[in-house]
Amino acid sequence: MTSPVQEPSTSREFVKQSSLYQEFLAEREEILKHKWLESERLGYDIGFERALLDWIRKHREGWRAARRHHHAAPGSASPFATAPVDRKGQ
Repeated sequence: MTSPVQEPSTSREFVKQSSLYQEFLAEREEILKHKWLESERLGYDIGFERALLDWIRKHREGWRAARRHHHAAPGSASPFATAPVDRKGQ
């Protein structure tokens, strides 16, 4: 019998340290906070799916904008940063 193929630990570590994965974890944490707050407010567990949809509709855009602004500080590497546009020739 063969053993299941194991992904190299370096690949797993690369994924865990990637900016995309870090953004996913940060967003998930915000959704879980929203789930907890809304569940407390309503007096029952609203569930992850309802919290996810509600958070996306109400908070995601502002949260992402705030993260972009925070990560755009000079000297910080951001997965959302864009190169400045040279408009001198216009």
